[in-house]
Formats: sequence, structure tokens, C-alpha cells
Amino acid sequence: MTLSTIKFSNPVTQKFTRRQSWLSVAVSSLMLTVALPSFAETAPTTQLSAFQSDDGIMAIVGDTPILKSEVNQAVATAYAKLQAQANGQPIPTREQLQGEVLNALILKQLQLDLVKRAGIRPNPDAVNNQLAQIAQNQGLASIGQLQQRMDSQRAGSYAELRNQLLEEASLKALSQRQIASRVRITDQDIEAFLASPESQKLSQTEYRTIHIRVPYIDDYSRISETDREQALQVANEAQALLAETEYATEVMTKLSAGSAKDYPVNVQGGYMGFHPASGLPTTIANDITGLKTGEVTEPQVTPSGVDVVKLVATRGSEDMIIPQWRVRHILVKPDPIQGSAIAEQEINDLYEQLRRDADFASLASTYSDDTGSAGRGGDLDWVSEGQMVPEFEAMMKRTAVGDYSTPFQSQYGWHILQVEDMREQDVSDTVRRNMAREVLYQRLAPQAQEDWLQELRASSYVQIFE
Repeated sequence: MTLSTIKFSNPVTQKFTRRQSWLSVAVSSLMLTVALPSFAETAPTTQLSAFQSDDGIMAIVGDTPILKSEVNQAVATAYAKLQAQANGQPIPTREQLQGEVLNALILKQLQLDLVKRAGIRPNPDAVNNQLAQIAQNQGLASIGQLQQRMDSQRAGSYAELRNQLLEEASLKALSQRQIASRVRITDQDIEAFLASPESQKLSQTEYRTIHIRVPYIDDYSRISETDREQALQVANEAQALLAETEYATEVMTKLSAGSAKDYPVNVQGGYMGFHPASGLPTTIANDITGLKTGEVTEPQVTPSGVDVVKLVATRGSEDMIIPQWRVRHILVKPDPIQGSAIAEQEINDLYEQLRRDADFASLASTYSDDTGSAGRGGDLDWVSEGQMVPEFEAMMKRTAVGDYSTPFQSQYGWHILQVEDMREQDVSDTVRRNMAREVLYQRLAPQAQEDWLQELRASSYVQIFE
């Protein structure tokens, strides 16, 4: 499940939170993949006097201006989030925020320029999957219907959304590429970590959740009490629906036909798989650790929206003997224009061919839209619980070894799966080594990203107007 606009953690900002928490908490929420290091050690930036900036330009990054209006809007957003999170603690003034916000916008523009020069292009299928999930969350049958609805409310809004998703995916790909080239973790590093007392942190409970978020109609700093109540009303219905089922798509479908039908902002939600409590926002982690399996949190009001979370399952590090299924599948994606009807017709035709003894692998190779597995005859290798979306996992568990399923739908399209075998597998060593690698990577990644961003800033042409 992909939850298109929710990020649960940003380890890149942890270092700066300790040093300058009120700034980094606010500003890190403004944009993806932008850290806010101190630039005291970087090369000096050309300074221009205020009288030279009558056109509303605060900075020039390469050939791109950063306007005063952009900075003011970002400062207002950061200030509103700080107010929401203050809990009675003092917060900075807008003037104090302005310098850090401007630095963040400069870094973002530098990364966007680098994306263009490097020719980084996000996978359009991944972006289409995000758009399809948003459409499904709104009870719409296709991306085309989503576009019609959004553009009828405000011309060009669908194109803005798509461009935003493409930009976010590009920045993420750039950041991952840069960090991966700088972080080196050897087998010896993993062995040393597993031999240390710190490795005991790997023996922690993981929580399998469904997360529903009702975003606000406008920025938190501008919404009215009526707007907040409307968001809370949708969240209350989501809470009731989550108590009845563990299938996120069912919740979103019913929600879109209920209180969210007339809600002007896309309600976000989905199945989040297994996560340690440390990988979740603090407010959510505090809530779910006290829940029993199947229970749902109360709606949580946050600066970004109202959150509701259901605890579907838990597991601990001692649960290393797990069931696995050897699975093939055929995926038919919905037509972007005509919706899922054509895909449903095609999957039913393939199902009839299977009933007439057609070879599953041959059909998958020829017709499956899952490019990652089609070349292997639809083979997904061994699949464990929690790896697939709930609809896929539920059908997999209901299908006998050696048999294939009836057609079924998920957020990705229409599927038929075949279960070739099942086993109980001891994955203790693999899981612990993967977890150790992830812990080491998360420890090294913030410094790697800070170093890269400082180098990028120091080697780039930036003019700031004072």
C-alpha cells in the first residue's frame, strides 16, 4: 500500500532538531528531501543590497529567482505548524524563521536544478499508481474522473498535483542516489553491530497499521473552526468504519460515499504494513502501543490534518518462523481514460483461458502489466505476510497450493494469482541482518545528506538580496 502524501519520519532532520529544534521541526515539514544545515563553514554567498531588489526577488539560484511571496508563504506555513505543536512552549518569530526557510527553498531549487542536469525521471507508473490511489480514495473509477473533478473545481489543479508528485519523486530519487553513493556498510560493520549491546534494540515489537488522514481544506494557519469540525466529522466516520474491517480500500470506498463525499480535499489512507514504534510519528506511536489488535485510535488533530489509525497486527523479533507462499500473478491495470471496466473485462477473459487449461506463466508473460514479474511468468518468488496489499494477501491465503484464484481487485488493478507452494521458513538471521543494516544506514544517512547539501550549496551560484 502506498500512502501517497504521508511521511512518517525524516531522519535527516534529527541532528538539527537537537541543535535547533524549533526551527527544524517547522521548516522540515515544508518540503521533501530538504535538510537545514548551518552554513557557517560554506563558501560566502554574494550579497546584494535591498534597493537592487524592487521586483520582489529575495534570492537567485542559478538562473531561478526565489520570490518574496514564496518565502512569506513558506514562513506562514512553518509558523502555523509551530503554533500547533508548541504546547505552551515559546516559539520563534516569523522574522527568525525567515532565514532558515529561505535556506530550505534555496536547497530545494539547487536539487531541482541537479535533477534536470542529471536527467532524473521518476517512474510514471509509480506516479500513476499514486493518482489512482487518490482517485480510489475519492470513490472514483479512474484517473480521468479524478482529473475532471479537480479541474471542475479549479482549472489546472490536476496538472499541479501531478507535477507535484513528479517533483517529489524526482527529489527523492536524487537524494537516495546521492546518499547511497556515500554510505558504505560492510558485512564486518553488520557483524560488529550484532555483537554489540546496542543490537538488543532490534528485539522490538512491530505494528501493522491502517492510517487514514483527513487533510484540512486550507493551510492550518488559515482554516476556520468550522473547517476543523468538518475534518473531524470525516475522521469520526473513518474511525467507525475502521472498527468494522481491516481492509483499507473498503474503508475508503465507504468513506467516499459518506461524509467525505462532499469534503473538498482528498482524504488519504491506506495499509502501512509493519513498522516499529520508532518509525511512526510520536503521537501515533504513543497511541498504538497501548492498543489491542483490532482497536482504533481516537481522531488525532495535527497541523497536517486529522489522523485515525487501526492496529491490525503485531509481531516481535522472536516470531522468526513465518509462513511463506510461492506465488505467481497476472496484473491488468485500469485504462487511464475508460477506468477499470476494460481491465475487468480483460482479466475475466484471461480467467476463462485458465479454466480451459491455458498455462498461467505464459499468460502472465504475455498479458501482465507488472513489468517486474511478467518476464518471469508472473513469478513473485516467496511472499511473506505483510509484503502485499491486504486484498492480495487475503486471496493468497484462501487459495489452495497448486490452484489459482478468481479475479480480484486492489489499488493497482485487477489480479489473478497462483499459489505454487507453501512453507514455514526460519528467517531469523536474514531479518536481524537486514534490520542491522537499516539501523546503520539511518545512523549514517543524515550526515551523508548534510555533507552533500553543504557541498552542493558551496559549489553553486546563489545571490541573496538583503
